[in-house]
Amino acid sequence: MKKFIIPIAVVVGLVLVIGIAALILIVPKYNQFVDLDEDVNSQYAQIETQLERRNDLIPNIVSTVEGYADHESEIFEAVAEARTDIGNASNVDELSEANDNMTSALSRLIALQENYPDLKADTQFTGLRDELAGTENRIAVARQDYNSSVQEFNRNTRAFPGNLVAGIFGFDEKEYFEASDESREVPEVDFNTDQDDGIE
Repeated sequence: MKKFIIPIAVVVGLVLVIGIAALILIVPKYNQFVDLDEDVNSQYAQIETQLERRNDLIPNIVSTVEGYADHESEIFEAVAEARTDIGNASNVDELSEANDNMTSALSRLIALQENYPDLKADTQFTGLRDELAGTENRIAVARQDYNSSVQEFNRNTRAFPGNLVAGIFGFDEKEYFEASDESREVPEVDFNTDQDDGIE
């Protein structure tokens, strides 16, 4: 009986050492994934907040432009459709595509000022336009912050030992908030009131 005690003790000791080592590696890495996941979620919420802020500005901008250019219905419909799509987006890809469509529609809407000098001189319009420009900047910053968080999360899901922990606990790589190829071809609106040309 004594001859079995030592091998059993060695096996139990090895199991304990491996178990403790695994816990030392796994628990901190798991907690890091939880933190990174929460960071990504928080940054995504910031994008949603800024998109909602922009959506809240849109009815006032459209209403102001309609007062001067009520026959530009195609542009108004594009803005309304993009606004609805943003509200209905259920994942990063859908939200990114809806945002691209909104950026394009708003570019066309703001560019109307060049055809309507009275609109360009309207103080309510210029105030809303400037507020929209500020919101667009906030959206760009929020998107950049989100993508940085996603990059850090994804790096950890691919590097050892994070890839093992990610596989065990189901931490999958996150999607980036990227502009579509089509949106890269859309002309950008220059919100600078000192320049005559509204499109670059």
